Amino acid sequence: MPEQRNGNGPPANGNAGGGAPYAIDLNTFSRRLQALYSHWKEHRDELWGSADIFAVATPPPSDDLRYLKSSTLNIWLLGYEFPETIMVFGSKQIHFLCSQKKATLLETARKSAKEAVDKDVIIHVKQKVDDGTNQMDAVIRAMHSQAKPEGRIGTTVGYIAREAPEGVLLEKWADKLKTSGLPLCDVSNGLSDLFAVKDQNEITFIKKAAFLTASTMISFVVPRLERVIDEEKKVTHSALMEETEKAILDPARIKVKLKAENVDICYPPIFQSGGSFDLRPSASSNDDNLFYDSTSAIICAIGSRYNSYCSNVARTFLIDPDTMQSKAYAVLLRAHEAAIGALKPGNQVGAVYQAAVAVVQKDAPELLPNLTKSAGTGIGVEFRESGLTLNAKIDQLLKAGMVFNVSLGFQNLQTKSPHPKGQNFALLLADTVVVTNSSHEVVTQLSSKDIKDVAYTLKEGEEEEEQLNVEVGSNAKEPMYSKAMLRSDNQEMSKEELRRQHQAELARQKNEETARRLAGSDSASGNNRTSVKTSSELIAYKSVSDLPPPREMMIQVDQKHEAVLVPIYGIMVPFHVSIVKTVSSQQDTNRNCYIRIIFNVPGTPFTPHDVNTLKNQGDIFLKEVSFHSKDPRHISEVVQQIKTLRRNVVARESERAERATLVTQEKLVLAGNKFKPVRLFDLWIRPVFGGRGRKLTGTLEAHVNGFRYSTSRQDERVDIMYSNIKHAFFQPAEKEMITLLHFHLHNHIMVGNKKTNDVQFYIEVMDVVQTLGSGKRSAYDPDEIEEEQRERDRKNKINMNFQNFVHRVNDLWGQPQFKGLDLEFDQPLRELGFFGVPHKSSAFIVPTSSCLVELIETPFLVITLGEIEIVNLERVGFGQKNFDMAIVFKDFKRPITRIDSIPSTSLDGIKEWLDTTDLKYYESRLNLSWPAILKNIISDPQTFIDKGGWEFLNLEGSDSESEQSEESDIGYEPSDVEPESVSEDEDSDSESLVESEDAEDDEESEEEKGKTWEELEREASNADREKGDESDSDDERRRRQVKTFGKSRAAPSSSAPKRGKFR
Repeated sequence: MPEQRNGNGPPANGNAGGGAPYAIDLNTFSRRLQALYSHWKEHRDELWGSADIFAVATPPPSDDLRYLKSSTLNIWLLGYEFPETIMVFGSKQIHFLCSQKKATLLETARKSAKEAVDKDVIIHVKQKVDDGTNQMDAVIRAMHSQAKPEGRIGTTVGYIAREAPEGVLLEKWADKLKTSGLPLCDVSNGLSDLFAVKDQNEITFIKKAAFLTASTMISFVVPRLERVIDEEKKVTHSALMEETEKAILDPARIKVKLKAENVDICYPPIFQSGGSFDLRPSASSNDDNLFYDSTSAIICAIGSRYNSYCSNVARTFLIDPDTMQSKAYAVLLRAHEAAIGALKPGNQVGAVYQAAVAVVQKDAPELLPNLTKSAGTGIGVEFRESGLTLNAKIDQLLKAGMVFNVSLGFQNLQTKSPHPKGQNFALLLADTVVVTNSSHEVVTQLSSKDIKDVAYTLKEGEEEEEQLNVEVGSNAKEPMYSKAMLRSDNQEMSKEELRRQHQAELARQKNEETARRLAGSDSASGNNRTSVKTSSELIAYKSVSDLPPPREMMIQVDQKHEAVLVPIYGIMVPFHVSIVKTVSSQQDTNRNCYIRIIFNVPGTPFTPHDVNTLKNQGDIFLKEVSFHSKDPRHISEVVQQIKTLRRNVVARESERAERATLVTQEKLVLAGNKFKPVRLFDLWIRPVFGGRGRKLTGTLEAHVNGFRYSTSRQDERVDIMYSNIKHAFFQPAEKEMITLLHFHLHNHIMVGNKKTNDVQFYIEVMDVVQTLGSGKRSAYDPDEIEEEQRERDRKNKINMNFQNFVHRVNDLWGQPQFKGLDLEFDQPLRELGFFGVPHKSSAFIVPTSSCLVELIETPFLVITLGEIEIVNLERVGFGQKNFDMAIVFKDFKRPITRIDSIPSTSLDGIKEWLDTTDLKYYESRLNLSWPAILKNIISDPQTFIDKGGWEFLNLEGSDSESEQSEESDIGYEPSDVEPESVSEDEDSDSESLVESEDAEDDEESEEEKGKTWEELEREASNADREKGDESDSDDERRRRQVKTFGKSRAAPSSSAPKRGKFR
């Protein structure tokens, strides 16, 4: 604990933070002194104990965290705590008994007190060597001399009865009061009611404290817990408490722009788990390790202060919650929201707790005995304002300006868990809420409490690890059958059999869905693309008068009108540069230079059919012209000018044609005074802006209805509307070099001069290129170790910045106006990823909850799972090291997407993922010609439906069908495939792997059916000799042998022939 809590008193050097001299805010002092006397006068009998005078004594400073009404009055009235100070408020005078330094500060308040309430301020200075007895006697005499109220025997003195005197000075003062002969009364209730309603400055302080509290929860506590659980570390509750306290006291650490000298903790952060829970505010974190086994609960409660004003938030995190825990949390969440909803001006305080009880009584009456006895308390300078406890007994009315810590929980709940520590659990939710003029405001809503944000599932990873252990533990000499392939010893159904049953049901549903869609009106077609608008006719000069005045009979380039003027028969004839096909120059030995210009004319091969060439096809066109000159430099300049001008015009017209197909977007509404835009700095963009200048980083801002990315250049700006975002992804850098945000759009937009529907913003977490020294560096080199640590810190910092941005944007998208867009940042699941070749190079492809993506290599791959019809896994067979994936979409006119060269080791994982996402998949041993198949389906959908839909891909089903059904499916198979070879493959692969004895008996019969490699090689050599091809190279003969061999049976695993595709 720090020696002196920030904000509780003047700094030791007598100066306020930042070097400014310490002083009392006289405006605030006057306003609040008036409020104090007005409240005292109005509620003297019911709240102030009929006190005619009241005295407040502040104890000495302490290292302990404590909340005293005497200190609260100091802070509320004077702005700071004045330890060992006695204040006496009377009808004519205000007395202060304090040290010399405090007296100097209080001198400035004399005039303000006289003007505000017409009271004289009398200061009694106690010297260090003095015990204050003489000064106390003077104050007591002044209290006796105050005029007695009419109808009363004596003057009643109010004091705070619940605060025991501390220190020599306060003990002497307590004795003086008791022996003064004046009647005493308690004024605690009056002070509590006075502090209950906050002014605008106080609410601002509370909001800043709440922002710090919520930011600590989402930016430090949650990532820290996730890291501990993910890495399975052992850390104690008390260690987490200390780390969190340091984060609060250093706001810059969590990117909160508050001065450290103005913040403090409300209480030591509370972390509880492992069956030992205490929902009281006085609870503490013990030295037990954090428990995060299945069905466990973790309670985190943190509170922070800004300028001595408190805020609080509490969250419960569930690990693999069972049904009972999920239900209990859902009920608590609804009850908590109901309690917050009852915080409206004019309602009774007791109605808040009654609203929560009503929800529990309706949804889960069995949990009512476990509900906390109150729904929280008022909060301000005091963490718990005793006069505003949210229970059913308080009938006080709520007023605008009141602030509450709404805290609700279930305690002593039981659930079934294999671990004793997971059987007992508790739930707790708390938020800081301000009562406004019409409703309320939750100032800690930055920290989400939705079940999707607090519940964590770990079972999937444990099941995968268990399966991996089974595979590794098998005998390496025997075939490596995984648990998914074989029945278990107790004859339970294996994963593979369950998957087959589920896939059979999916096949039935998919065929019915496809049949309904094909039976509709063109529902399978339609990519909703509009035809490209033709550009307007390009005209160089509208009239002869626009021609530039002739200078010399030389080729000229008019940059303004985009024309080339060529001298023909003494006249300068203009040609628009767009009809120039090529221009070239050549120099001969006599220093004569020739220039040749070839034009686009109708009928010429590879001529673009634009408006200019198609308009007057019956006219006579000039195909090319040649000129010679003795000035090579001029010819070179002309050629360069024509090429540059032509390139610029072509680029402009291409961009115009691209923009003509764009869907008109709404206009971006910039964030105004309501909120500051959420920003992320120093980002690169892909695709990059055009231009030859140096590329610059930019800033991404989240505004009212969209994002804006901009650099320091005026023309480099991109707006992305929320309504145009189809998918949003956040991928932190783990094994990659970049951390990125990726947006996949419904409609294309222009980034610079490029048309795209994928926009990505990223930061390189480390240098991609590193300079390698000539010497070998030691693994224990301190510089090397320090550099690696810096790289790790930089990566973690960047990931954290992106994470904070994503959380804040998700909260923005959670507002009611964006509910229909269903937007949320999706994060790739690396543990389900696999390598493959989606375009030209190998990449790591990763599933998300709604897509299959590859966001590192360009071009990007983003496939929406909801748009997939089926997935066909091709070249799947024993002995193959790789296989391919063909993704067929529900829009049959859309080309299929192929992912090639996927390692066979990923096959089981991919099938499991496809099955869990309810995607029907098939397997084939060869690549299919999908354009021909889809063309047949579109041209004759009824035949496709009648013949079983996609079941022609089901190789397992075709084994048991008749020959007639096999012939009916042949329309969807390639024409160059021999039926005999397919049936042989199917028969051989359909045999059981376990029945090895039958396989040995059938070896001779198999040899009779098929030819061996040597026989095929011999036949190929004989055929070559007969055709006279003996001069062919060894490589050509080897390719023919592999091709011939591939038609009869699969190649051995040691040889990987080029796969054949159906044509």
